[in-house]
Amino acid sequence: MATQHSRAAARLMVTPAVAVLLVWMIVPLSMTLWFSFQQYNLLYPDRTGFAGWDNYYYFVTDFRFGAAIRNTLVLVLGVLAITTIGGTALALLMDQPFWGQGIVRLLVLAPFFVMPTVSALVWQNMFMDPVNGVFAHIARAFGAEGYDFLGRAPLFSIILIVAWQWLPFATLILLTALQSLDREQIEAAEMDGASALSRLRYIILPHMTRAITVVILIQTIFLLSVYAEILVTTNGGPGTASTNLPFLVYLASIVDNDVGMGAAGGVIAIILANIVAIFLMRAVGKNLEA
Repeated sequence: MATQHSRAAARLMVTPAVAVLLVWMIVPLSMTLWFSFQQYNLLYPDRTGFAGWDNYYYFVTDFRFGAAIRNTLVLVLGVLAITTIGGTALALLMDQPFWGQGIVRLLVLAPFFVMPTVSALVWQNMFMDPVNGVFAHIARAFGAEGYDFLGRAPLFSIILIVAWQWLPFATLILLTALQSLDREQIEAAEMDGASALSRLRYIILPHMTRAITVVILIQTIFLLSVYAEILVTTNGGPGTASTNLPFLVYLASIVDNDVGMGAAGGVIAIILANIVAIFLMRAVGKNLEA
């Protein structure tokens, strides 16, 4: 009886928070769905009405749509590769005892707390500027010319900026998993003559598999909505070289003032994000099973 009362009380206390969250999600989603089937342009507020599937058709057939899908996938995969490999390497390094370990860990985790717009501006002006940037000064020190990263390799530059932001998150998760490893296994393998590479391959990496899976799943959800870094640095250009799906939705709804097509793009982005999430859950989610 006490257990039933406790469960009822727990449900009662959780209900307000769940209701607020449902309203917080359902209302914007419902409005987005409604606008996606409406003809609504901010430049012509008097021209409204039911548009059917026209907004979806115009968004999908937009000449920028194919490039946006491709750039979105390249951005996600590129950042995941850098953060997963780099996070594993940093976790292995930070797990070793050395002087100033606490300070190094703090410095490694610091970029995660920097706002995306601030991070993008710092990289754009301090590092990637072809004239006064740090990389340009280094290049001139070796007798080369400064390279215009954002102009010549815009998507790679965005990947580098976003990966720098998410690398601390991956490092923290992987370091936590690494520290939970039973040291007796490592010592036993070392006594049996296993090399450092063998210990990494057969003991450490298998132990970190579930943590790596968590990093991939969580990061993918957020990387599919990268927007601020592109707006601040390249504005989707040159051309469509760095335009991803969220930025294309911004162009349709804000720049082109077409709320209906922008809403349709948002719905398409949600559908594609869920498809990617389901694919990842099937591909790597089995590692989360007990």
